Amino acid sequence: VQLQASGGGLVQPGGSLRLSCAATGSIFSINTMSWYRQAPGNQRELVAAITVGGSTNYADSVKGRFTISRDNDENTVYLQMTSLKPTDTAVYYCNADLVALGDYVSRSYWGKGTQVTVSS
Repeated sequence: VQLQASGGGLVQPGGSLRLSCAATGSIFSINTMSWYRQAPGNQRELVAAITVGGSTNYADSVKGRFTISRDNDENTVYLQMTSLKPTDTAVYYCNADLVALGDYVSRSYWGKGTQVTVSS
């Protein structure tokens, strides 16, 4: 099982970016999919999460600016980021709680991060 994130980059303050993360491999089912971020010197923090049913939750710092969504058929989660601020600069990681084929429990899988830099 692999999670591949894409869509990061350099953007000016006030700009937008869309991150994508596809889960591939021998997957039986995916439960919650999430985005985390980690800025230099900081701990990794939850940005947003979405359940298989579509329920979402967001960090207070991104509410009203970021939107998480998913395509269950494509095993893909998205993070639409708008009104970006320099404080949003971080490496963004996707996470999925999923059951792999042949497994019996849900495990947490991480993708490699994608850098988001908000700067003028």
